[in-house]
Amino acid sequence: MIIKSVEFLQSVVDWRKCPQDNLPEYAFIGRSNVGKSSLINMLTNHSSLAKTSSKPGKTQTINHFFVNKEWFLVDLPGYGYAKISKSMREKWKKMIRDFLLFRENLQLLFVLIDARLEPQKIDIDFINQLGEMGMPFALIFTKTDKVSASKVDKNVELFKEKLFETWEEFPPYFLSSAITKKGREDILNQIKEVNESFFNAKKI
Repeated sequence: MIIKSVEFLQSVVDWRKCPQDNLPEYAFIGRSNVGKSSLINMLTNHSSLAKTSSKPGKTQTINHFFVNKEWFLVDLPGYGYAKISKSMREKWKKMIRDFLLFRENLQLLFVLIDARLEPQKIDIDFINQLGEMGMPFALIFTKTDKVSASKVDKNVELFKEKLFETWEEFPPYFLSSAITKKGREDILNQIKEVNESFFNAKKI
């Protein structure tokens, strides 16, 4: 997929205020500081489209970007939130859950996993919740340039083993790096494939 245009549309804290256009959208989420903003900037070829920060919890709203004037990229707040109050943590949790449950044109959720780390309970718990919700998702292992390829492979295998404790199948997954742009073409092609199915279904 070639990215011809990307424009920031809006930031909201209530899914009901999201764009009403019946267009496909793809959301990105992950544990705080997993490299989500850097990945979004890499995918869209914009160095500062999503605001990056060394401080976890930078994204605090549901952010919509309009891509190629035909689909939405959605930047969601991270889970495992940084140093925030319990009440704010609950607000974020509800905001994300409501969006995932009720946003009908959400086609796929990309869950970002830090490839440098062995399986984290917070990631496994979140993925299990997605299963309970029936939410279609794919995994993106980020920061693969920060460790050796063998370490990445080992952590992915460990993640598979952990997930197979509760899942029968492993979801689609991608290896990525915001620095080397590894995985960019594969992720965008996944979106392109789902887009084609979405628009073909509308023609029927």
